[in-house]
Amino acid sequence: MADGDQDNQAAGAEVSYLGIADWIHRVTEPAIRGAMRALQLPQGSRGLDVGCGIGTHTMWLAEAISPGGHVTGVDISRNYLAEAEKRAGERGLGERVSFRYGDMSALPFDDDVFDWVWNVDILYIGPKETGMPAEDPVPVLNELARVAKPGATIAVLFWSSQKLLPGYPLLEARLNATYAANFIYRDDTKPESHFLRCLGWLQAAGFEDPQARTFVAEVQPPLDDATRKGLAATFQMFWENAQPEASASDWAEFQRLCQPDSPDFILNLPDYYAFVTYTLFYARVPAK
Repeated sequence: MADGDQDNQAAGAEVSYLGIADWIHRVTEPAIRGAMRALQLPQGSRGLDVGCGIGTHTMWLAEAISPGGHVTGVDISRNYLAEAEKRAGERGLGERVSFRYGDMSALPFDDDVFDWVWNVDILYIGPKETGMPAEDPVPVLNELARVAKPGATIAVLFWSSQKLLPGYPLLEARLNATYAANFIYRDDTKPESHFLRCLGWLQAAGFEDPQARTFVAEVQPPLDDATRKGLAATFQMFWENAQPEASASDWAEFQRLCQPDSPDFILNLPDYYAFVTYTLFYARVPAK
């Protein structure tokens, strides 16, 4: 792929993300905020949100450590950072959050700056040609530790599961089995590169007391408009590119159940129930 094609693809992905981010966050918010509470981040502390995107988590983190404290968001997308700064200003958080351009493999900060470091859905490991940020997680984790103080918490979160089509388990299983729904993995991906092996990554990086916990975000009627849009966007995020791999009947069933303009749209069920989970991996930076 030519550099220009890659740039255009990245720009298209940014536009797509900006269009659905708020809706997706509406669905995932309970799990993300649950993880924040579990970390017991100190009030008035100074933290770093790596891969902050449009700053939603950055602002939630600032609320979690209030009163006082400060959270810096860093991202490689200047478009996302501009949107994050705008939103923080609109919410009156301009003095409690700030945003910097930077790559997580070479963060633009001095050593021993932050009381904790947070990142969500960015530390996927795999071949660079597939768009993954790293083939080896340990150097990235070491870079997160470099900018953190001794004893600081390093938190790594991943969207780890979902059940979105109640009553249609086989259809959902077949859609989830497509490469489109597992785009970050290939047949030759090493087992230890799967995100649920993150405890091993933290151990290999020399962190202390690595732990894992999973948090759930549940949805059930009545569904407000934002939640409905968030779930519809989630259906598309996971499965909209699965058509070449899905059978004709499965694809027709997906369209029937998951398109908002379908008379059989699954979110219209009075007994609809679904959930998504986020898994939190966390550990402490050792003393120097």
